[in-house]
Amino acid sequence: MARLIAGATMGKPFADPVKVRGTAKLNDEGTDDWAAAILTFQNGIVAQVSCAVMINLDNVLRIHGSDGRIEVPDFWFANGNRDQGLGRIDVIKGGKTETLSVQETAHVYSFEVDAASLAILEKRQEFASPGMGWADSLGNARVLDTWRRDAGIEFSVESAAKRVTTLDNRKLGPNTGIIPKRSIPGLSKQASAVAMGFEDFRSFASGAILLDAFWEKGGNIFDTAFVYGGGYTEKLFGDWQRNRGVREEAVVIGKGAHSPLCYPDVIGKQLTQSLDRLQTDYVDVYFMHRDNLDVPVGEFVDAMDAEVKAGRIRGPFGGSNWTRERFDEAIAYAERTGKTRPQAMSNNFALAEMLDPIWDGCITASTPDFKQWLTDRQITNFSWSSQARGFFTDLAGRDKRDNEEMVRVWYNDQNFGRRDRAIELANQLGLSPIHVALAYVLAQPFPSVPLIGPRRLVELEDSLRAFEIQLTPEQVRWLEQG
Repeated sequence: MARLIAGATMGKPFADPVKVRGTAKLNDEGTDDWAAAILTFQNGIVAQVSCAVMINLDNVLRIHGSDGRIEVPDFWFANGNRDQGLGRIDVIKGGKTETLSVQETAHVYSFEVDAASLAILEKRQEFASPGMGWADSLGNARVLDTWRRDAGIEFSVESAAKRVTTLDNRKLGPNTGIIPKRSIPGLSKQASAVAMGFEDFRSFASGAILLDAFWEKGGNIFDTAFVYGGGYTEKLFGDWQRNRGVREEAVVIGKGAHSPLCYPDVIGKQLTQSLDRLQTDYVDVYFMHRDNLDVPVGEFVDAMDAEVKAGRIRGPFGGSNWTRERFDEAIAYAERTGKTRPQAMSNNFALAEMLDPIWDGCITASTPDFKQWLTDRQITNFSWSSQARGFFTDLAGRDKRDNEEMVRVWYNDQNFGRRDRAIELANQLGLSPIHVALAYVLAQPFPSVPLIGPRRLVELEDSLRAFEIQLTPEQVRWLEQG
């Protein structure tokens, strides 16, 4: 109901909240005796919702405004009953109450039958508004999932110990699919052309669905970090890889020493905790999550080289959000002292050039000089925000300036020119500019592995359409320069 009302104020069938905060009183069985939540919508509407089986709540819809309020007792039936919805709607303003009736004599559930019959006759697979379509139903489910997660409710079937099969209740399939494999310098395993980002996973039940799908599409690189989710995402991946039995085929990226704890002695300490959460004794790729220019680069190289020698880093290592000058200095130190040479980095790289750091300490590799440096040295870059965080979708546009981050980070004439050309090429190919943007990162003359961060299966499926595009060097130059 709250989503319906919020949507109506925006001229839409429904609206999804931008924030959900929930709580509940759980009983001994782990289910809720009562629960409450606050839903915040983009247009400023705030809804309070509650339900209970052990508390006698009043079943009233109240819509509050600056001049009065609307009340609908027993609002599911508009204060009617299952046979008739005659009921009442009270408009209360200035101390006076005006009572309205919907004057509907039909059985309440007959509307569902009529809507279903009409959909069948019109060969539609979902209800038309104001009936609940698929998007509306899924939006409701996502709100309930967030509410339940905030309340700490997890059913036993959702736990890692019980959730050992895929969504359709079968054993995880082979690591083959649309995502091709490639060689990465310094890595003994074949690795997928894209990596799965891990920052936004919130529950094992939902995370496992995406991990399973990514694996069966051919993806085997998983980007984890000590700071993501306060350690929860590392634990989630550890549970998943153990009960799926895929550790030796998986390529696990670990990251540590994020600011402000960016010191050589932190690397080993955090890696120990990460490995425990990941339920493994090594990572395949390792990055320092930031750099600290107050520390001699050799001390960082020594710390990572020690982990290589201990067998806890078994592939390439390097820095995330490092400058090329600092990376060159690290390589020179390693070669001079006989230490393991850094071979990989993880900086932002996208068709749109990051103009201002998204977060403090972030560095882009999208400039012409940085791209040439990567090409000359054949340094592997694991590219975060590889699709420019929505810049190549309808969220951006020369006349759309409501998203402060979008405007600050991506808006200039060069980037809009590239966006225009991506749209033009996408139209020719029958795809979307976001697919062209990801294909651009894949088509670089240096080892380039984009990180993608889908939150839903449909987003994963959509991102992988980029593999339908094989950009030529000429098309890459045209996208960049016109």
